[in-house]
Amino acid sequence: MGEGEHKAARLGTLVERLTAQLTEEILRGQPAVGSRLMSIRKAAERYGVSKNTVIEVYDRLVASGYAASRQGSGFEVRMPPEANRRGRPRHVAEAVDIASLLSAQLEENFEIRVGDGRPPPAWAEESEIKRHLGLFGRSDMSGTDAYGSARGFPALRSEIARRLGAQHLRASEEEILLTFGANHALDLIIRAFLSPGDVVLVDEPGYYPLFAKLKLARVRVLGVRRNPDGPDVDDFVAKAAAERPRMFFTQSIGHNPTGSSISLPVAHALLNAATVHNVTIVEDDPFTDLAPSVPSRLVTLDQLNRVMSVGTFSKTLSASLRAGYVVGNREQISALAELKMLTTVNSSGHIERLIHRLLVEGHYDRHLKRLAQRIDGAAIQVIQRLGELGCKLFTGNGGGYYLYLLLPGHMDDIEFARRGAKESIFIAPGSVFCLERGNPAAAGIRLNVARANDERFYSFLARNLSQ
Repeated sequence: MGEGEHKAARLGTLVERLTAQLTEEILRGQPAVGSRLMSIRKAAERYGVSKNTVIEVYDRLVASGYAASRQGSGFEVRMPPEANRRGRPRHVAEAVDIASLLSAQLEENFEIRVGDGRPPPAWAEESEIKRHLGLFGRSDMSGTDAYGSARGFPALRSEIARRLGAQHLRASEEEILLTFGANHALDLIIRAFLSPGDVVLVDEPGYYPLFAKLKLARVRVLGVRRNPDGPDVDDFVAKAAAERPRMFFTQSIGHNPTGSSISLPVAHALLNAATVHNVTIVEDDPFTDLAPSVPSRLVTLDQLNRVMSVGTFSKTLSASLRAGYVVGNREQISALAELKMLTTVNSSGHIERLIHRLLVEGHYDRHLKRLAQRIDGAAIQVIQRLGELGCKLFTGNGGGYYLYLLLPGHMDDIEFARRGAKESIFIAPGSVFCLERGNPAAAGIRLNVARANDERFYSFLARNLSQ
């Protein structure tokens, strides 16, 4: 091959590479459909190529339907219909991709489920509390065949308010909305208070089903670094000042996936920063009821001025019951109740009456005591065994099911999960919990202490972490 042919081949490779890069950026929504591509001169400077190379790349984008030429105004970003997989809009396809781990969790074809987000059935609905599930149905059936209030069963809301008062949060029955679990609550909040193009902040690593919901809502999502003592306040301040986000979604107790809990100084600093930058905080804490004492929570410090709280019985009582709640000020709860009525009419009155009975008769509290003891005991055992193997953890157990095992720098978390799957071990890779796979925090795996204490899993770690 002559010198001219070599040069042409190098140019062709460069054009193809840059075309692929820009196509991928358009598919990710940056730049957004309808916006203009940067000028040929600026693109040449940014990517370190000649103007002729950029012209050829843009011509290829036009030919493939990812751009359109506008006389006198450059190139406009387009999205060809075939780019939407299976006919779905791009934001729906991206959301489904993010939620792929949830699909794996719902399948029951793994023998060892260390990455599962839920407790084993023996710790929840198949425990002693199962004896009391039949109590419902023998009495208190009046009116349960009607829809009832969109806010949910009043007696359960009243009992939740009483319990929140014991945790130093003053909330009335009218400031509580019952939902089909925490995910339903988050979905309602996103729909009610966010619009396409809004900016929101999330924990990173953080709760991946939330990422999917935000993708569906077409909002711009930015991650706030998670530290062992809670969100990185400096990172929050920098992004809040630069991007003016509407909301920050975070978990304070037993954070998913790191297991960390917020410290009191961090909670105070974060609230002050949110006030300065006018950011509403949504605090999602499924493990609050397991805390042996009143935990450091943003909502108790704030008292519903700037913080909405999301609670659930799915992680502590039974994932099958699908019951949770939102606590907010009266204006917020009214807006959420209207949206709930439009979308689902109401939540389940039968389930809400059952949970109310379990709460007021003391069964739930006795169950929580046993569950907390099980979690503490399992966490001690798992942490000890991981230490013996030389494993490094993000932090200790902060009150929930989770620990976050940090992988060696050279190890790919997705490949690590694939190796586990070959041995019927379900592993939750860290990159699923990050907005960008290249995030350093992605080099880890989430562990469920209720499921990780298995010799086959420890053997797998010993063999694979030493490679």
